[in-house]
Amino acid sequence: MSECACGGTCGCGSHTEETTVYLSREEYIARLEQYLLDLKAEIAAVEAELVELRQTA
Repeated sequence: MSECACGGTCGCGSHTEETTVYLSREEYIARLEQYLLDLKAEIAAVEAELVELRQTA
């Protein structure tokens, strides 16, 4: 099974046969794992900012 490099069924509408890049299952899993790490880091940053804002309020 291959997935679109921009995230599978993204609906971005920019795909043509010449420009579509497919990832192997392993590459797609690695991309999703990195995305999950990025999301967790973003959540931590937002939580830290909220803590800081609440302390100075």
